[in-house]
Amino acid sequence: MFYYLFFPLHNKVFFFNLLRYITFRSAMAALTAFLISLIVGPLIIRKLKALKIGENISKKDSTRLDDLHRYKQDTPTMGGLLILLAIFSANLLWADISNKQILIVLFTTMWLGITGFADDYLKHIKKKGKGLTAAAKLTSQILLGLILGTILMLDTQNSMRLDLPFLKDISVNLDGLYIIFVILVIAGSSNAVNLTDGLDGLAIGIVVMVAIAFAVLAYVSGNIKFSTYLIIPYIRGSGELTVFCSSLIGAGLGFLWFNCYPASIFMGDVGSLALGGALGTVALLIKKELLLILVGGIFVVEALSVILQVASFKLRKKRLFRIAPLHHHFQFLNWPENKVIVRFWIIASLLALLAIVTLKIR
Repeated sequence: MFYYLFFPLHNKVFFFNLLRYITFRSAMAALTAFLISLIVGPLIIRKLKALKIGENISKKDSTRLDDLHRYKQDTPTMGGLLILLAIFSANLLWADISNKQILIVLFTTMWLGITGFADDYLKHIKKKGKGLTAAAKLTSQILLGLILGTILMLDTQNSMRLDLPFLKDISVNLDGLYIIFVILVIAGSSNAVNLTDGLDGLAIGIVVMVAIAFAVLAYVSGNIKFSTYLIIPYIRGSGELTVFCSSLIGAGLGFLWFNCYPASIFMGDVGSLALGGALGTVALLIKKELLLILVGGIFVVEALSVILQVASFKLRKKRLFRIAPLHHHFQFLNWPENKVIVRFWIIASLLALLAIVTLKIR
């Protein structure tokens, strides 16, 4: 909004010339999203408490886990609404909303936000067991992947080639498998963040670190000088995704203010599914799909721990971990919750740094 309202006046008012710079608008988007989260957060927490929309710890999956998390009973959830409000507000104010990449990632975030909201609504308001069935959530993700994959295939600028990290001028052409690949990225990223969201501040802290790395990657991918120098694909207009990633950083930090241990609010599926899908979409748009595995390594390991645990129990009747996802396994090893969180954050920050370093390792 500010971009359209004030940039045409840059010849008359020098300050408005700053709106042409992605770096300035990204910084302002991060600050705006953070302030919105900080200001609106207490209001949403009070409203959720008044409506008695709180976390139910007695899930009967593990009595020991229930005992460890007993103090979280009735903590307000569905706080992802706060994150989405901050992200969309910041983008409407500071991003070029005519940019197709921005429209695509906002569409994805909204779609999965609605899916997560439906799940949370059934669980916490209608009190219907575990909410949406796994099949219903997966159907929503597959349908979104089909739409997104089709849009990207029809985009003449988008390449269906898979860029390989650490290697220059080498890529894999997916051709007809591209839509299936898009579905895997969207479903995998959204579910992985959802599985990681089990400890106070764990998921949102890692999301912020991944968003920082993607903000850098989006900026250089959308700058022809930097992309040429670094020998990475130049994607016209993708620099605007830096504004989106920055809004995610600001919204995430603002939410973490209330979600850090011990949490005053949880994000719920409305937040985790939307944020995971948003990160996957950014990776697709800047052609850094495989790099998502590295920068989001914690999410990948968390998801794999669940898959391996289920497979091992069904095939061998034995568990690989004391419990899955992995963060709960460390709790069962008597690690304090805040120690698990901070150590996972440390690993995630190193992976984000390594992902940025790959720009020079080619």
